[in-house]
Amino acid sequence: MKRSSGVRAAATVAVSALSLALVTGCGGDSGGSDAKALSSAELKKSIIAQGDVDGYKVDASGKQLPKSKDAIKSGEEQCAPLAYAMGGLAPGDSASNTAVMATEDKKKPTDNASKSLEGLTEGEIEDSFTDALSLNMTVVGLSSYDGDGAEKTFKSVSDAVENCSEGFPLTMQGTDQKLTGITAEKASGAGDESVAFTAKSDAEDGDVATTHVEVVRHGGTIATYYTMNLGLMMTDKPYDVPAALIDAQAAKLK
Repeated sequence: MKRSSGVRAAATVAVSALSLALVTGCGGDSGGSDAKALSSAELKKSIIAQGDVDGYKVDASGKQLPKSKDAIKSGEEQCAPLAYAMGGLAPGDSASNTAVMATEDKKKPTDNASKSLEGLTEGEIEDSFTDALSLNMTVVGLSSYDGDGAEKTFKSVSDAVENCSEGFPLTMQGTDQKLTGITAEKASGAGDESVAFTAKSDAEDGDVATTHVEVVRHGGTIATYYTMNLGLMMTDKPYDVPAALIDAQAAKLK
């Protein structure tokens, strides 16, 4: 995203981006048609929790996330698995699912942050604002499936990454959005199969907001990761799904 013209524009982009969510891609291994889905209670014990990942706060309240698939609608049915993964919901028809929000701890304040606003130029104010927002926020979702359901769900995500490359319209929690592009990225290689991609959407003043997603299959369970970093989006700096979160979640699913 190009640098915003002011703090008001940046705040608008921030609010808009918080209601987005997307998925990522790379190939994998086999599962098992005799897989038994985890129960809701087992799945909640299996998802990362506070204290599992150094440098991150994990919120399991779900207050920031869609309550059900009714809150998310995709303009194209084949792209719906991506839309659901963006909200931390099951990409497929799962037996159980759960999600948390993992937020990177605040970084040490910059020199500008210690000054009064009256002593800062507009550029310094914008720098302070973007620094404060340069935190990785990741929606981590788990969904579990009977039989070969996880394999079929993973394939639906992988196919959607390819078939929805030109983007698609979606409505998330009442907010209409237009994803303008889905681009495959190199995935982590975690689990039995993993797929990753960037999702782009239009922002204010012709800017483009980029977010990142990865979907990983661990046997009969699918893990989804949707990461946004508002400060880095506004300054057009690169970022990705934090490896620490993927590693910690993979460890809990072994």
